[in-house]
Amino acid sequence: HVNNVQTSLDSPLAARSAPLLQRLDRSMSSVTIPPPACMLRPLEVPLRYLFGPGPSNVPPRILAAGSRPIIGHLHPEMYEIMNDIKRGIQYVFQTENNMTLAMSGSGHAAMECAVFNMVEPGESVLIAINGIWGERVAEIAERIGANVHRLVKSPGGYFTNKEIEQAVEKHKPVLFFLTHGESSAGLCHPVDGIGDICRKHNCLFLVDTVASLGAAPIFMDKQNIDILYSGSQKALNAPPGTAPISFNDRACHKMFNRKTKPVSYLFDMAHLSNYWGCDGKPAREYHHTGPVSGFFTLRESLAILAEKGLEESWKKHKEVSAYLYRGLEDLGLKLFIPERDLRLPSVTTIAIPAGYNWRELLTYIMKHHHMEMTGGLGPSIGMVMRIGLMGYNCEKTNADMALHALADALKSCKKSKP
Repeated sequence: HVNNVQTSLDSPLAARSAPLLQRLDRSMSSVTIPPPACMLRPLEVPLRYLFGPGPSNVPPRILAAGSRPIIGHLHPEMYEIMNDIKRGIQYVFQTENNMTLAMSGSGHAAMECAVFNMVEPGESVLIAINGIWGERVAEIAERIGANVHRLVKSPGGYFTNKEIEQAVEKHKPVLFFLTHGESSAGLCHPVDGIGDICRKHNCLFLVDTVASLGAAPIFMDKQNIDILYSGSQKALNAPPGTAPISFNDRACHKMFNRKTKPVSYLFDMAHLSNYWGCDGKPAREYHHTGPVSGFFTLRESLAILAEKGLEESWKKHKEVSAYLYRGLEDLGLKLFIPERDLRLPSVTTIAIPAGYNWRELLTYIMKHHHMEMTGGLGPSIGMVMRIGLMGYNCEKTNADMALHALADALKSCKKSKP
């Protein structure tokens, strides 16, 4: 074999190629940016307890799924995995909607997909804002030229069905948005009856369950939710980067009878519905390259939830969060959401303890306990600290660890005089 290589190098073709090789050498020597020193060191990632609002720690079984060999994104075996994901999402959303898939991107990708496909420029939309996620959806809708109406409460506030119906009657929106799990404030918003109000007034109902899916009950079909989306990295415990979404027939009728194309090609459901085999056509056409490893991990996370059972998962989150509440109150801390039934089981918010610098507390916990907890987000910054125990992390032993870290921080960090 070595002799063959030598012969090929001595051939007339190799001689003719010499000037080309010299030119290549010269072009190589024109590189003026050297390899960065950081890229010549191995990757280092610390081991941390992710007890914030997400991402959550990924269990070994899901990490292993992500390390499987890559296959082509248009291979029949990949389509089968995507079909499995679709059925898994239908289960966790409790829906029979055919138009069910996972976005190639985080929860924001699903959020934008929903708004881009459902709303056209000039149309009226109504956004319930009681934390950061309503603010985000309002901005996205304004960017595409929608006529945005805001229904606003302070973080942790909730809307009565009467308030929602009055606003729908007043603004006549084509779409009403509500966050089920408002992770910036730790609120789990009631959903019953709102879908009926929207149907009565010919309005579509869009719900964000990024922080609540798998942790708090949601029933897409029974609760007449027209568009529902979530994310992979919270109670599902998959790595960030995929986002379940589903559209019912009412939503599809509006979506596929638009006067204008959606502003995003990547998020255009006319293409995505084909890529996910939801449009009834025999062949799937190339649209974009999906995150193959991300789909492996999402499928595994949905399989774990299917094996455990939704009711069992909801029960576990309720029990562990109640255990955490008791421990927090024993430390003299005040829960931010006073009504127990409105607390988000996956993300618990506590009022910042008087006299303490919340950033100092969180920095101490990270430094000495290798544990992430976070402050507020958007309008709740400076109001709350957040503890997330989701899915794989949802265990009383983890609640004990979090409580121990908090107790240590309260004892060790300086408290200013009142």
